[in-house]
Amino acid sequence: MNGRPMRVVAVDDHPVFLRGIVACLEDAPDVEVCGTATSAADALATIAATAPDVVLLDLNLGDGNGIAVTRSLRADGFRGAVLVLTMYEDELALRAAFEAGARGYLLKGADQDEILGALRTVVAGGLVVGAQLADRLADLLGSTRPEAPRRVAGLSDRETEVLSLIVAGRTNTEITRELVVSAKTVRNHITNIFAKLGVTDREQAVERARELGLSHRLGDPRWQ
Repeated sequence: MNGRPMRVVAVDDHPVFLRGIVACLEDAPDVEVCGTATSAADALATIAATAPDVVLLDLNLGDGNGIAVTRSLRADGFRGAVLVLTMYEDELALRAAFEAGARGYLLKGADQDEILGALRTVVAGGLVVGAQLADRLADLLGSTRPEAPRRVAGLSDRETEVLSLIVAGRTNTEITRELVVSAKTVRNHITNIFAKLGVTDREQAVERARELGLSHRLGDPRWQ
């Protein structure tokens, strides 16, 4: 960094976790936290205003998701690095993050040394993932797209069921009734699905499912 601190914007929708991350970063003499954000919209505005060297980015944000943020940054010509820090430990989220333009992917159990080391690596132009995901990164680099995902879209069984109903055109109310769960539970599942798929609405979710070759598993006759 030519003797100057590495400038970081930290993004997470949980204020308590975000404060902990900031404290972790500020302990390092070669790091300057130049901004924070708790939503996708705030993240894009803060990054545009501060032009950081690296963004430490959560995937699940209240008004969107980190994959969509990463895509927007790349489309707008952002030249810094993006390091994802998330709870999602699956192939789909990992693949979507790197396809969007992220340089690193860590799980939220990572310790201070791992986070700081990863930030330095991606700023230097390297690629990094958490140790738990090393095998999946090897699979990701070995092919542009898997022929058959290990799990349906990297989703839980229930999330896959909800996605299949979205593909079938069901509304939230219809999904609630069909699965005999609360409206809040359905909304939570859809939020997780969108974050893992890196999409922001139902239409994009259906398109992403098509791209991933999930037509047979989801049983949509239009994709047979």
